[in-house]
Amino acid sequence: MRIIVLDGKNKNPGDLSWAELQALGEVTIYPTSTAEEAAERVVDAEILLVNKVKVDGALMDKAPGLKLIVETATGYDNIDLAAAAERGIVVSNVPSYATQSVAQHTMALLLEINNRVGLHAESVAKGDWCRSSEFCYFLTPLHQLAGKTMLVVGYGRIGRATARLAEAFGMRVIWVDSYQEGSLSLEEALPQADVVSLHCNMKPGNKAMINAETIALMKDGVILLNTARGALLDEQAVADALKSGKIAYAGVDVLSKEPPVATNPLLSAPNCIITPHISGCSVEARANLLAVCCENVRTFLAGSPVNVVQAK
Repeated sequence: MRIIVLDGKNKNPGDLSWAELQALGEVTIYPTSTAEEAAERVVDAEILLVNKVKVDGALMDKAPGLKLIVETATGYDNIDLAAAAERGIVVSNVPSYATQSVAQHTMALLLEINNRVGLHAESVAKGDWCRSSEFCYFLTPLHQLAGKTMLVVGYGRIGRATARLAEAFGMRVIWVDSYQEGSLSLEEALPQADVVSLHCNMKPGNKAMINAETIALMKDGVILLNTARGALLDEQAVADALKSGKIAYAGVDVLSKEPPVATNPLLSAPNCIITPHISGCSVEARANLLAVCCENVRTFLAGSPVNVVQAK
């Protein structure tokens, strides 16, 4: 079985083994692929593994023997499911591989905002403590989480895992999720929240859900966290709210375009901590991801594919 990995570096830059996949067929692994390179590389593919490469009908037609596409992630909006169905190609994904890692990263952003560990560690490294006349000092107000209210928007696996961590810090948790019992409406929940943390899927109704109107419903000085999808934010509206102080801090791991353009308003907004889409990149999460991808291939070859996604 001819297996092609079009952009393997994203999830395995070299610290994990491909041996389990290589035992399932003749495997070629490309670290990255442009659209033009992908069109050349898929010609002989029977099984295709992709992470961010766009797989549309035109690319599928370049690979007449293609039988299975494995998305090496949870989200699969880079794959044209309707085109795959028309061609009899099975598509699978990894429904849950980084739940704990993403929840942990969400809390890491929140803790950095409230404790400013990096700022103070840098100050000590520059010798500021050695020159201090006091036994301790702080450069900015520090805050505890206990007693604060976190709003989790999207109360699925990651949202619930984040909620458990927040509760362990003594936070009150409320949530918005039309599929979960106990959900509030966004309009009810936003005015109550000291922290708004986004964990919902990207679908048409959610695009720019955090915008000037919904920001106006929030408390003054709210903290906004986004480890879900960049397009959930109207980034200009969030940048404006950071400048005005309506939003005190934002911690985001995702942007609407990745890599971002230099003019993205969040890049120059005050009090905005941005990490480069790394919340699901722990060694443990990536190892879990590769194991599930191999299971997707193995079960497909056995005639009983798992984690299959279909056009709606």
